[in-house]
Amino acid sequence: MAEEEQAGVVARLTGVGQFQTRIEVRNSSILADEPVEVGGLGTGPTPYELLSSALAACTAMTLRLYAERKGWTLPVFEVEVAHSREGNPPRDLFTRRIAYQGELSAEWRAKMIEIADKCPVHRTLMRGFEIVTSAGRVESAERPAGEPPSQHERDMEEACLD
Repeated sequence: MAEEEQAGVVARLTGVGQFQTRIEVRNSSILADEPVEVGGLGTGPTPYELLSSALAACTAMTLRLYAERKGWTLPVFEVEVAHSREGNPPRDLFTRRIAYQGELSAEWRAKMIEIADKCPVHRTLMRGFEIVTSAGRVESAERPAGEPPSQHERDMEEACLD
């Protein structure tokens, strides 16, 4: 059993298009999809974009927390992450860029990179992980009775109507 078991993330195909999938975690839901050019509807990020998003968000949060704990003023910044595959055999490459407003010393830029490399998602990706898969019957893959669709889900369903 894992040291720290997290609440699960649930992904269900919506039945809209070939790939559109509703992802639910805690009180939130989002749609994942594939681009139109590969048979999707383009209604949400791809799985690799979601993985890139996890790295970008964790990096931003970690930088903010570090600066807050040190009493430093953090400039307005954003974290961009792109995913690609390179080499033979292909190896996944995540390219991360921290873009900020204003001037920063070389020391502070180096510290931002150092702290970015300490974000928990970065560390998980770098150290590797094990995936354990099981399969079991579920009574219903539908939304629990009485649970209304989220606003995002309603908006996305409306956007997909022809």
